[in-house]
Amino acid sequence: MKSNKVPLKMLIALLLIVIIPACEPATKQKEQPTVTRELHIATAAGLRFAFEEIGEVFEVEKGTRVVFQFGSSGNLAQQISSGAPVDLFISANKSFVEDLVAKGDILDETVELFAIGRIVLAVNKQSGLEVHSLNDLSCDEIDYISIANPSHAPYGMAAKEALENKGLWDQLEDKLIYGETVTQAMQFVRTGNAPVGIIALSIAGVPEIESFPVDEMLYNPLEQMLGVVSHSQQKELALEFAAFVNGPRGQAIMKKHGFDMPE
Repeated sequence: MKSNKVPLKMLIALLLIVIIPACEPATKQKEQPTVTRELHIATAAGLRFAFEEIGEVFEVEKGTRVVFQFGSSGNLAQQISSGAPVDLFISANKSFVEDLVAKGDILDETVELFAIGRIVLAVNKQSGLEVHSLNDLSCDEIDYISIANPSHAPYGMAAKEALENKGLWDQLEDKLIYGETVTQAMQFVRTGNAPVGIIALSIAGVPEIESFPVDEMLYNPLEQMLGVVSHSQQKELALEFAAFVNGPRGQAIMKKHGFDMPE
């Protein structure tokens, strides 16, 4: 008569088959890297492409989640002054940082000039327009010209300044449509809603747009400046990110996106 007992060796093997898979998810979960810190950065819209790339590299190397809020420098400065939960302010115009320093919202000792921005004449490639300089904007075929709002966006201020210095502002003002940010002004040209515009060089490298430099003598330098927010709870981490921007990796990315380095 055969015995119904399971041999001890077989019983142990069966138990291992059940127990080992049950333990595997916990083991794998422990091996996954965890992000323990989070940094909130208010960043000028013209820096978007460059800083998205910088943020990705910083996250991988430092294990820190970087949360960007992109907008016009003027609007972002107003939000910081009102107590917005931001750790680091990165502006396309030094005046907005300096104003916040005067109000006590940015720590003066953390302020750094890290790049110089440029404006370009942007033309939608499908428009069929032969536009290569600011003087060409006066042609009758152009109905709309896109720029960022000069009341609070530094690249819009530079566009207005360049047109005024060329004696074209009064002539072209009725054709102008304003983007809330320079990124939105770029999108107007990209989609063809405005066949031409004056935007940041740093965001002009999209397939739909051909760009032409605007004489740097026509507008004041767009000095990109950063500073740590005084009410931040992550001041040391914000300084760490600022150092990364000014380091070899950050500066190489800035140059790739068309920024000049300050002397």
